[in-house]
Amino acid sequence: MTPWEAAAIFVAGIGAGGINAVVGSGSLITFPTMVALGMPPVVANVCNSVGLVPGSLTGALGYRAELKGQRQRLIRLGIPTIISAVIGGVLLLYLPAETFDIVVPVLIGVACVLVIAQPRLNRWLSARREHAQPHGGPWLWIGVFACGIYGGYFGAAQGVLLIGLLGSFLDDGLQRINAAKNVLSLLINMSAAALFILIAEIDWLAVLMVALGAAIGGFLGAKIGRKLPAPVLRWFIVCIGVVAIVKLVYG
Repeated sequence: MTPWEAAAIFVAGIGAGGINAVVGSGSLITFPTMVALGMPPVVANVCNSVGLVPGSLTGALGYRAELKGQRQRLIRLGIPTIISAVIGGVLLLYLPAETFDIVVPVLIGVACVLVIAQPRLNRWLSARREHAQPHGGPWLWIGVFACGIYGGYFGAAQGVLLIGLLGSFLDDGLQRINAAKNVLSLLINMSAAALFILIAEIDWLAVLMVALGAAIGGFLGAKIGRKLPAPVLRWFIVCIGVVAIVKLVYG
């Protein structure tokens, strides 16, 4: 890896860490960047999951005020999140690489649609919130479990999925839901990363660049993310996703 390539991954890590703290789709920056630099898709995904852990941590810490009073909720939802993220990581490592090459462009496309649809999704959540259950109920548990599998396998826009699930089933404000989302995303990334460190092929320089950038981005995103122009950010993410799809499909 050349110094310029390392710098590109570092900058992508800053963007991903910031976006994950605010919305959740930062992998649509780091993963395509590594693929564009010639890294095999599965290796790029593994490095992305491991490298984004520090950014998830700083993002969660940045929302610690909104986490007050959510301990029992996060314990209840954290257990299925950890288990399912490991299942997703196992699927990534043991399914044929060709499966990943076929599935990921579809997942990126779905993630881009979710990013575009998020404002409408948030309005829908606000309308439903008065009917939400205090603790989410079994359907939220099942949804979080499924989201953990998705996050362990790939993870782009997992934050958007989690916000949608939590907002649908919990009677709470959107900022507190976003704080809970950051913790669950951290658990997904940590669980998958622990598995990958033990048994997967990892480019540690790429991981280091993503980790350093994501840690900075997560801190900044938690501090100033609410002030970013959301439409510009949203379409920037979508453009990167489209580039990734073209790269993966056509080389």
